[in-house]
Amino acid sequence: MPPPNRLTLDRLPSPLGDILLVTDETGAVRALDFNDYAPRMTRLLRLHYGEQPLDERPAPASIRADLTAYFEGEPRALAATPWATGGTAFQRQVWTALTTISPGQTSTYAALAAQIGRPTSVRAVGAANGANPVAILVPCHRLIGAVGGLTGYAGGLERKAWLLRHEGAIA
Repeated sequence: MPPPNRLTLDRLPSPLGDILLVTDETGAVRALDFNDYAPRMTRLLRLHYGEQPLDERPAPASIRADLTAYFEGEPRALAATPWATGGTAFQRQVWTALTTISPGQTSTYAALAAQIGRPTSVRAVGAANGANPVAILVPCHRLIGAVGGLTGYAGGLERKAWLLRHEGAIA
């Protein structure tokens, strides 16, 4: 994946706090995180793309509309939202596999490792999941522990629980 030529930063309100949304010149989302996790997002952007300035300007209207629809109760509204990431080939494989978990469903780290043909790489899947730069679009919140418990989420367990309730995966 070639690095972007330009990155723009937008801020959107959500029921979970302000969202930071970074898009590239093609309109693809390169990062999505919560405002209180801005240092994490900045670190991942630097890791994936080096030092690139972030121009503050609105994201494409279609992406803003997709996120608004998602938070207003349409969990499938993000299915066609374009995203692109840096990261290793393994990380991108995990992130792509995460998008096969439908809203309202969950999976486990072990099941995702098996799905990508790496059944002994459960910890590596967990690490890739935790390094996901496009939260919500690549639904890392849909992975749960082996016995069904909520495990780590870069945006906080309260947000993970809210997202899963919002999508109908948990009561």
